[in-house]
Amino acid sequence: MKPVASVSLDLDNLWAYLRTHGDPRWESRPSFLPSAVPRLLDVFGEQRLTTTVFVVGADAERDDGAEAVASIVAAGHEIANHSFWHQPWLHRFSDEEVEKEVMRAEEAITAAGAPRPVGFRGPGFSVTPALLEVLRRRGYLYDASVLPTWIGPLARAYHNRSAGSTDGGEDLFGGFGKVRAPNTAYRWRDNGLVELPVTTMPLLRVPIHGAYLLQLHQISPRLARGYFRTALRLCLARRVSPSLLLHPTDVLSGAEAPGMEFFPGMAVPGAQKVELLGWVLSLLREHFDVVGTGAHVERVAGSRLRERDPVACG
Repeated sequence: MKPVASVSLDLDNLWAYLRTHGDPRWESRPSFLPSAVPRLLDVFGEQRLTTTVFVVGADAERDDGAEAVASIVAAGHEIANHSFWHQPWLHRFSDEEVEKEVMRAEEAITAAGAPRPVGFRGPGFSVTPALLEVLRRRGYLYDASVLPTWIGPLARAYHNRSAGSTDGGEDLFGGFGKVRAPNTAYRWRDNGLVELPVTTMPLLRVPIHGAYLLQLHQISPRLARGYFRTALRLCLARRVSPSLLLHPTDVLSGAEAPGMEFFPGMAVPGAQKVELLGWVLSLLREHFDVVGTGAHVERVAGSRLRERDPVACG
């Protein structure tokens, strides 16, 4: 049997990117979901993949977001919780504010017709002991918020240099200490939740998800493909079951995401992005049995997972 891997999609909308970037245009809540979601579902369908989609509650409440949730559920994909307002500084919230973010998103997701979510991913890879405790109390089975890399401060500097506002940006994306987090599934001690990290390249601990591949693709398509091939070879050699993260921007052109010129890979035409994504998923399927995040957690939850103290999650 092939080793397991998973694919997940963070359904971050245009307004959420603009808000984090300090662009006041976010207040009109512009959306690219009607363009991105059908395109992504087509790619998943062509690859015969069942994935997990982390949905922002504020989008599930609006018409196009509810329609997106309905189409995702109808296609057989898992819906998970990505907070209500998608604020990457969730780690600064009080316990009460964290619980409200989780609960409001749950309510919006179920009102849109999806089953109650059992998985969560913090915006901006934000996770705290308080969040984990809220998830435990509310019956969640897994969290998928950790990005085990040293690159967070560099990504923060890149973001803040071009942002209209750096409010909350002082500790965005975490510090160099994230590199110490495991790159495979583990369990939070005295909590019970399984953590399924967003996989980074084994040994080098650099991100391998869509935005980084597309940034390399702008330099050289051959470089981007070689980078991803190397990542999968290392995953196989190190027995890492990859959890691959996608975003709507992985299939959208710059013209379809106005105001996001700052974001990596937005100069790549949409058709090229779709082609690259299809290749990435096809190569992943060649070497792994690819499922959604929840199914990935089910596969590993019965094994003897290492444990990690929640105080080490920041």
